[in-house]
Amino acid sequence: MPPPLPLPLDGITVVSLEQAVAAPFATRQLADLGARVIKVERPGGGDFARRYDTTVHGQASYFVWLNRSKESVTLDLKSARGRAILARLLAGADVFVQNLAPGAADRLGLGAAELQARHPSLIPCTLTGYGTDGPWADRKAYDLLVQCQTGLLQLTGTPEEAVRVGISVADIAGGMYLYTGILSTLFTRATTGRAHAVEVSLFDALAEWMSQPAYYTRYGGTQPPRVGAQHATVAPYGPFTAADGKDVLLSVQNEPEWAALCAHVLGRPELTDDPRFATGSDRVAHREELNALIAARFRELTSERAMALLDEANIANAGVNSVHEFLDHPVLTERDRWSKVGLPGAQAMEALLPPVRLAGVEPRMDPVPAPGEHTDRVLAALGLSPAELDELRAQGVIGGPTS
Repeated sequence: MPPPLPLPLDGITVVSLEQAVAAPFATRQLADLGARVIKVERPGGGDFARRYDTTVHGQASYFVWLNRSKESVTLDLKSARGRAILARLLAGADVFVQNLAPGAADRLGLGAAELQARHPSLIPCTLTGYGTDGPWADRKAYDLLVQCQTGLLQLTGTPEEAVRVGISVADIAGGMYLYTGILSTLFTRATTGRAHAVEVSLFDALAEWMSQPAYYTRYGGTQPPRVGAQHATVAPYGPFTAADGKDVLLSVQNEPEWAALCAHVLGRPELTDDPRFATGSDRVAHREELNALIAARFRELTSERAMALLDEANIANAGVNSVHEFLDHPVLTERDRWSKVGLPGAQAMEALLPPVRLAGVEPRMDPVPAPGEHTDRVLAALGLSPAELDELRAQGVIGGPTS
């Protein structure tokens, strides 16, 4: 076999003042593509996401997900010498990412305009809660707060109770848009020589993902109802419990699928033209009656038989898996989607490969760093002597290899 091709971002250096989820998710994906990501952390603990939990061989599950393949440098940016070292790192960087508290970057002299004046080829990237302008620019924002503010919480759950989405969806949305913004700006710089600043807010990112229910509400007059695991505006689309207790989700998206469900699964072809269910809007309007018919049929079938009938009718379906069942899913295991990643303390974990597959390119799956693990090496490359490093450590400007 031919040797793997170079990683697409090999030679790109990213310096990141990042914490929590959204910004680290963006930079980890850059690292996946070969970028050198220097993660600047606080001495004495580092990114607070390191302490969210201790479930992965003593490390936090969020942190090991978001920070593989990075270099950790600890710097006290409240000190003049710490800021001077950061300035030297930025002088050799292509991208700077920060998701500090509102106003903190400007107070440190790290605002986008100021950085671009000093380093015209640098791409400064800012991730905020609600934007750098407007009435909420100074407010802190975390994932669940943004879920609340965009209305997502009111769409998720049962008629009786709103619930949080089970993953950090606002953070993930923000991180994805920051990542794609950086990639597009790297391309622009490569083709035009111009480096644009990139800004993403968690609110704007999740607002984009809320567009369909937003338009439905603005032009329909009412917001989509909370309907648990069912789809608010398509029916039937949700889980039904089979005779063996296993939940099976099915989705009918169009009229031919509806006719196939009636004839081949329900055994009731006459329902195809029943005026209560003839169109998608009719089926949503009569959801309770429709669900009762399907639930009664599923009580006569094992989950295996129900899924076999749905497959024969070419209707999309799936068992409702637990996370344990997901971990052993054949789409992961039979396609070799797991890889070993090193952890601090000589441990290792199984990690999912990046979802984007590039032909001929092996994904980068380097270890998760200990806090400050690369401080001495990175600063020595800037020209600092061992004596200077000892002095900086004694002054608390840098931490030790596990600070």
